[in-house]
Amino acid sequence: MPESNFKRFVEVGRVVLVNDGPLAGKIAVIAEIIDHNRAIIDGPTSGIPRQSFPYKHLLLTPLKLTKLPRAAGTGIVRKLVEQEGIVEKWDKSAWAQKRVMKEKRRSLSDFGRFKVMLAKKQRRDVVRKAVKKASA
Repeated sequence: MPESNFKRFVEVGRVVLVNDGPLAGKIAVIAEIIDHNRAIIDGPTSGIPRQSFPYKHLLLTPLKLTKLPRAAGTGIVRKLVEQEGIVEKWDKSAWAQKRVMKEKRRSLSDFGRFKVMLAKKQRRDVVRKAVKKASA
C-alpha cells in the first residue's frame, strides 16, 4: 500500500486551531466526530467550551493527544492536555510563534513601524559592509 501524502487526519485527540468566530486563534481538542462536516471540540485550557464545530472553521495541527478515548469528558481532556504539555508544545511551535509575531506587527503604531524600518536599515548596512569586507 503506498504511503499517504497526508500527515494530519481528523481524529479523536487531534489538536485543532479555531480559525473563525470569537474563539479564533485558540486551540482545542477533537473529543468526538459527529459526521463528515462537524466534530465536538473541547478546549478546557484555552477557554473554549465543549461544542459542535464545523471542520471548515478548524485548522488541524500536527499535535495529538495519544490516549484520549472517544467521547471523553472535559475533565479527562484537561488532565491529558496538562499531562502531555500540549499548550507548551503549541507555544514553542513555529506556527504559534509566527502567529504571535504577526499579531505583534499588526498592533504596532506608526512610530513603532518607523523604528522597525530604521532597525532594518541599520542591519542591512552592517551586513552590506561585512560582505564587502569579506569579499575584498
